[in-house]
Amino acid sequence: MLTFVGRGWGCARALAPRATGASLLVVPGSRPALTFGAARESWATDRLYSAADLKEKLDMSRFPVENIRNFSIIAHVDHGKSTLADRLLELTGTIDKTKNNKQVLDKLQVERERGITVKAQTASLFHNYEGKQYLLNLIDTPGHVDFSYEVSRSLAACQGVLLVVDANEGIQAQTVANFFLAFEAQLSVIPVINKIDLKNADPERVENQIEKVFDIPSDECIKISAKLGTNVESVLQAVIERIPPPKVHRKNPLRALVFDSTFDHYRGVVANVALFDGVVSKGDKIVSAHTQKTYEVNEVGVLNPNEQPTHKLYAGQVGYLIAGMKDVTEAQIGDTLHLHKQPVEPLPGFKSAKPMVFAGIYPVDQSEYNNLKSAIEKLTLNDSSVTIHRDSSLALGAGWRLGFLGLLHMEVFNQRLEQEYNASVILTTPTVPYKAVLSSSKLIKEYREKEITIINPAQFPDKSKVTEYLEPVVLGTIITPDEYTGKIMMLCQARRAVQKNMMFIDQNRVMLKYLFPLNEIVVDFYDSLKSLSSGYASFDYEDAGYQTAELVKMDILLNGNTVEELVTVVHKDKAHSIGKAMCERLKDCLPRQLFEIAIQASIGSKIIARETVKAYRKNVLAKCYGGDITRKMKLLKRQAEGKKKLRKIGNIEVPKDTFIKVLKTQSSK
Repeated sequence: MLTFVGRGWGCARALAPRATGASLLVVPGSRPALTFGAARESWATDRLYSAADLKEKLDMSRFPVENIRNFSIIAHVDHGKSTLADRLLELTGTIDKTKNNKQVLDKLQVERERGITVKAQTASLFHNYEGKQYLLNLIDTPGHVDFSYEVSRSLAACQGVLLVVDANEGIQAQTVANFFLAFEAQLSVIPVINKIDLKNADPERVENQIEKVFDIPSDECIKISAKLGTNVESVLQAVIERIPPPKVHRKNPLRALVFDSTFDHYRGVVANVALFDGVVSKGDKIVSAHTQKTYEVNEVGVLNPNEQPTHKLYAGQVGYLIAGMKDVTEAQIGDTLHLHKQPVEPLPGFKSAKPMVFAGIYPVDQSEYNNLKSAIEKLTLNDSSVTIHRDSSLALGAGWRLGFLGLLHMEVFNQRLEQEYNASVILTTPTVPYKAVLSSSKLIKEYREKEITIINPAQFPDKSKVTEYLEPVVLGTIITPDEYTGKIMMLCQARRAVQKNMMFIDQNRVMLKYLFPLNEIVVDFYDSLKSLSSGYASFDYEDAGYQTAELVKMDILLNGNTVEELVTVVHKDKAHSIGKAMCERLKDCLPRQLFEIAIQASIGSKIIARETVKAYRKNVLAKCYGGDITRKMKLLKRQAEGKKKLRKIGNIEVPKDTFIKVLKTQSSK
């Protein structure tokens, strides 16, 4: 048995191969010490642990409930949450201090490439304060509006939050949204002003904003620089002093909340759990309150930040649990786990995430259908906010219609499919879920409900069957420097938005609240807002139900035949401009034929836009050098008749790559 303690990764790798049949155990915390039977290399300050010591070291019963603190870091995107998490991990000796510690908790490739957090990550920190050993369970959360579901789930396992605000940019839209998530969950909020080392930082201004918007006294704010590590130790002190310990009972039967899960190809489902009551250990028989299936616990442990097995987990602690769940549908987020034959009242769980955007997803090659199906199932276990409906299309074959929380969520999901499962897919233009109120009792009987939800535009019911159409609306919050207010108001009015509120946060920053139709903001609103405000405005939205709208179904016709894949639902006022843009895009993509192709956008029987793809045409007048005009007219007339006949019998097959170009998200627009 080889035991390495501490920072000597390079040394460990170099020396481990020399010992035959040696097992390797590396423990973070001090400088390296190595043991190989009789041979030993040591440094002056080494401490050597045997395997038995290590097991004792991770005995979780040493942490009474009053010495446990569970907290999350929440903030607007790019305000320094992951950097602060890195410093906290370094300060508590969980990871070593090196220059390479950037986004340590962001494990996904997509997170490192984009520099954003997509998945909430957990880490248990051991910290000595005033002679007591504390267990601090930290959850680093995403900052983008599309991943607010991750934030709300993480808060269920916490008693307090660190609200990080950039000293340069001040309060942003997602800062406000995340604060109210924590406020509704009745958690202690510790405001942290980050990036005080920047040249343009103005911590006093940000303190005043926090006091005005959140009603938190400015003397409670902690000013730090997470990048340089300035004053970060006072954050740990505040966590211990200001956040209460969890209210739990270790003598009661086990009650554990599954707040996240991942899929491991070899061990099955790894569930992240927060224990509210009781104790769980290896070998226990546990039951899922949701499925009523029984499992045997194979392993329990804490994330430190990598998995570290322990003997037991006790109430108040946050860790992981592996119980041989092999099917991806078995570990439901929000499920309660309890001991076999000791049923308990299930915990409230989470309200399910409501998809805001739907997009069709199809394999590039139909032979890849089963591989893509398995990849989507495994990825949706890791990302439970995605909804799945089977779908098929004449042009693109069998596929799915997936529901996402937003456009970035959709892009990240697609990128993860490609990177983690090597799947190449066709993603269609995103749409939003509409509703229709049916008019006759016969139709209500047929559909079994009065109000139907439409997620595929091809299934949009005719006006004669419906009393009214409803479209989803969201309450958007925009925070911007006041010099851009006029431009942004014009942009919002062009998107059919209704202004609800306007408030000055300080001398030069405005918070605007608008009620937006979701389909107006789903594709390119965020990009337009950023370009209008030189990147200074921030945007966040929350669901606000449905409202009545004049919606129409727009068909695209090629020589009079409807193309089902290109059917869209649009607002009556926007139908002409969208129809014209779609026809122009098709004209650029469709290959020319020997006959003319008429591309038309229609609402019912009314044509609202048209483009024409000209036919290939032989020059029949080439042999006429002068001569009578009637001879030329005769030749042209004969050619026109031939083209007319061809157009009647000619069938337009739209190539697959044309569909892909027209249907996929318009990044250029």
